[in-house]
Amino acid sequence: MSDDFPASVDVDYTDGEGETPDDYPSIQHKIEKAVEVTRRGLEQYDNPAVMWTGGKDSTLTLYFINQVAEEYGYEKPTAVFIDHFQHFDDITDFVEHWADEWEIDLVYARNEDVGAYVDEHGLEPGDDIPVDALSEHNQHHIREILEFEEDSFPFLLDTYVGNHLLKTVALNDALEEHDIDGVISGVRWDEQEARADETFFSPRHDPDLFPPHDRIQPILQFAEADVWEAFWNFVVPDTVEAFPDEGYIPQADDDLPEGVSREDVPISPKYFAGFRSLGSEVSTEKTTEEPAWLQNLEDTTERAGRAQDKEDLMERLRDLGYM
Repeated sequence: MSDDFPASVDVDYTDGEGETPDDYPSIQHKIEKAVEVTRRGLEQYDNPAVMWTGGKDSTLTLYFINQVAEEYGYEKPTAVFIDHFQHFDDITDFVEHWADEWEIDLVYARNEDVGAYVDEHGLEPGDDIPVDALSEHNQHHIREILEFEEDSFPFLLDTYVGNHLLKTVALNDALEEHDIDGVISGVRWDEQEARADETFFSPRHDPDLFPPHDRIQPILQFAEADVWEAFWNFVVPDTVEAFPDEGYIPQADDDLPEGVSREDVPISPKYFAGFRSLGSEVSTEKTTEEPAWLQNLEDTTERAGRAQDKEDLMERLRDLGYM
């Protein structure tokens, strides 16, 4: 552990070790644990922040943060949105809208050096970026951390170099800039094999790889179906005044209670449109035309619509600080 990490933090880094969603048999058990972890995170860290992608998992996590902060009088943490320059426009619009609605301070984490080169040369996704055209900071990550030896790499998010520079380096630079010591994230055990061994409080203390901090992970115990159950029975009724208090699960993309529009609901429009997992605009596809919560969640893979090159590299990416 780095000497720079606050010695005052007192959390159980083994909490959740060896567990699965089945160890939390009901939605109430899962919610109670999420509230417990969230509350612990908000009270233990001097400057926590929440990673918000606009996806269902990080939005559910932000909902728990709002509830706990309001009930117990904690200050709401800053939300960090990683702008990797390849977002769907309506995801960015969704995040900005709900940050305003929920009175969340929103900051953007960007690799400005890569972004400047892309803008200056009018690059499109897939175009090559010369390594020697970038800053010493980025070249260090490419050559020394990733041990990448090619002269250029494609401007694509879901590749080893692209993901690291556009997301991980951008995130780590933001952690250092804003002096963040606790990163609250919406990763889940069942979402990806590389995340199956995570614990509710997970240390990231190697100063050679990232600014020392902890990951706080309140919804590890939620399976995909649990996330949607929580949205339609708790999050949406609590958020949308015209929504039935007892909850309601829409059976089509336009099936909402009278007086409720999609813009009223804190769920990304991409899920209504059939996307099940959200990545970059150029590497994420719909799985079917059905809204995400109506798809076959038990017998199909949640991240099937995502670029599989990055999925195969997930363990290596996570070792370098990826979520």
